[in-house]
Amino acid sequence: MLTERQQAVLDFVRTFQMSKGIPPSTREIQRHFGFASQTAVMGHLRALANKGMIEQLAGRVWGLKAREVQAHLFEIGVFGTIPAGLPSPNEQQADETIAVDPAAFGLRGADRIFGLSVRGDSMIGAHIVEGDIVLLSPRPARSGDIVAALVEGETTLKRLVTVRGRPVLRAENPRYRDIVPGESFQIQGVMVGVVGRGRR
Repeated sequence: MLTERQQAVLDFVRTFQMSKGIPPSTREIQRHFGFASQTAVMGHLRALANKGMIEQLAGRVWGLKAREVQAHLFEIGVFGTIPAGLPSPNEQQADETIAVDPAAFGLRGADRIFGLSVRGDSMIGAHIVEGDIVLLSPRPARSGDIVAALVEGETTLKRLVTVRGRPVLRAENPRYRDIVPGESFQIQGVMVGVVGRGRR
């Protein structure tokens, strides 16, 4: 049984190794979690190794064997930023595909999950920067969710809030005003995760 922090470290190692092709260094793990020292990192890595979750690989890094990483991965289509909205995979080919581990984002599977490449800085307050890929699910949205919404023919990524009983799309950057969409706006997906590719 893993502790909550051990599970978080394992998810980070798996996601990092999946996207970069190599496991993260202890310094990268320390920076990601804000640990005071690398001693704390090594404590978590050794605990995970003792539980059979990771092992020491070549180059003295700690990670998962390639086949164990691959066993958890699903291919997700990334459709880019499409002014007319996000088509279904049957209607248009994805610009690219990325391999993701649904468990790293608290998901049980990757059915119907799609990616959207982020442009602009309207969501920097939510740690989403230009170049990142947001993972979205076409499930019902709730107030507080970050959503991809089609407004006046363009897709935008914003936080859905309710103001005086009406849906409002709010940026996570004070430079941008709220968007009060008309009745015809469409929520295309609810964000379930972010793959960090942008410069921070």
